[in-house]
Amino acid sequence: MKHVLFLCTRNSCRSQMAEGWAKRLFGDKLVVSSAGSEPATVDPRAVEVMAEVGIDLSEHRSKSATEFRDAGVDRVFTLCGDAHEQCPLWLGAATIQHRGFADPPALAKAEQTAEAALQHYRRVRDEIGAWIKTLEEELQAHG
Repeated sequence: MKHVLFLCTRNSCRSQMAEGWAKRLFGDKLVVSSAGSEPATVDPRAVEVMAEVGIDLSEHRSKSATEFRDAGVDRVFTLCGDAHEQCPLWLGAATIQHRGFADPPALAKAEQTAEAALQHYRRVRDEIGAWIKTLEEELQAHG
């Protein structure tokens, strides 16, 4: 099975969402992981909005990309600009593709209510989910 890694700087939100979606949709066909160049903690709002669509991230943890250096990763998808810039430094032979998404925590900062903040997370969750649904075709097309 191909090993796919979703990469963001902190592995707290977007890459966690992508991992959750991919495991749900393709967990029997792909090895799916996520990591960060500077791992932090999983964003509780990401956990909350993913639970709304039936995907449980409550046991996820932020992981360092160095954990996957020798893990036989075939494809790396960077989901933020910082990770895309740093990715080639430590992931060796894996094919790397950038697919950027807006940063929900950054978008949510200006909001006055928790509900308004969650709308940004939901939008990005849905955008990532729509993209992940095309991932199997992408991997078959590009090997």
